[in-house]
Amino acid sequence: MAIGDIIVGVDIGTSKVCTVVGEVNNFGQIEIICNTSYKCSGLKKGKIINEEEIILSLAKTIKDAEDETNLKINSAYVTIPGKYATIVQNSISKEVKDKYSGISVRDVQSAIMQVKDIDIPESKTLIDIVPDKITLENGTVVSDPVGSLSSSFSISAQVILADKDYVKQLSGIFKKAGLEIDGIVPITLAERNLILDKNELHDSIMLLDIGAGNTDIGVFEGSSFLYTNSIPVGGDNITNDIAMVLNISEEEADKLKRQYGLALKSFIDNDNDIILNTCKDTNKNKIIKSSELIEIIEARIEEIFSIVNKDIINQGLKQKINNVILTGQGIVNINKSDVAGKINLNIPVKISTGRAISTVKPAYRTSYALVRYIAARPFAKNVSSSIDTKDNESLIKTIVQRVKEFFYS
Repeated sequence: MAIGDIIVGVDIGTSKVCTVVGEVNNFGQIEIICNTSYKCSGLKKGKIINEEEIILSLAKTIKDAEDETNLKINSAYVTIPGKYATIVQNSISKEVKDKYSGISVRDVQSAIMQVKDIDIPESKTLIDIVPDKITLENGTVVSDPVGSLSSSFSISAQVILADKDYVKQLSGIFKKAGLEIDGIVPITLAERNLILDKNELHDSIMLLDIGAGNTDIGVFEGSSFLYTNSIPVGGDNITNDIAMVLNISEEEADKLKRQYGLALKSFIDNDNDIILNTCKDTNKNKIIKSSELIEIIEARIEEIFSIVNKDIINQGLKQKINNVILTGQGIVNINKSDVAGKINLNIPVKISTGRAISTVKPAYRTSYALVRYIAARPFAKNVSSSIDTKDNESLIKTIVQRVKEFFYS
């Protein structure tokens, strides 16, 4: 990245589309210059069910961002749910072109190009390459080998594939909204550097992002991205359960969830009465105990963690995970959700405390994390989105050559 680079990140969620525009400042850090969102229900359980609604919501967030920044946005990066992504571990050895001059940036970029050469199933397409471990000829592991005097080096990387049909659908949506896709990144991979703190970045971690309608799973062993998936349950399911069991409106159910949000009935201090205002039973002013409400919440949260637990056991990953980090608007406002997670997963669980996370509004964290992830990509030739001045009097950013070896739309 370079000072002045502008990166646009889009996250299409179950309840809204969020866009963040970030600029690389003089200190090489991402500075948010704009964030916008617009309601959207075109995605359900991680599936695109209404393309037109997503197109309209995406176009609305982009227009709002353009109006706010006086820029013309032509392209953006976008997240993808874990269930559409597949991780392939690969490594290669590379001879250095001029061992007396040391390893060059071009040597590393060439190695990254080589590491992506794998057999890709017909139904998949390449979307990302994550350089992981670089080892010099003498066995020294380095994060940046450029300048090291070594006649060869090896590179391990995660080659990220995505469902080709989903990518085509996503590309069509962006084109109809007047945008090109710069790159596609799995949600938990984008979030890792924002959500985890320094110690957790070096640990074996499962990142759980429990959103409105989806729970994304990301398993990391240090810097290695081992696994990602998503399950079609989230905070909206808790709201729906409350509304259905108590026979009240979803609006009241959501209000009660926020007001009395507790993941475990055993932590109730005062089992007080709750008057239901929208109850459709014959008794319109029905009164329940708060324990009845929390019992409903507890059951769904237990189910979410149980599904996650079954998934990581089936993948043979559970024994590798030392800690679980929780994030997402579907869960973090429910007290003791970390305790419920620990009981059901039998692994230590905590709510994310990453230092950078508190500086970003919850609704925009995934979009912002995406922008940060792109800005921090090592050895990339160009990561800037395609941006013009809105009045077209001068060109601010022109993408002469997209980084096709890193990102495929």
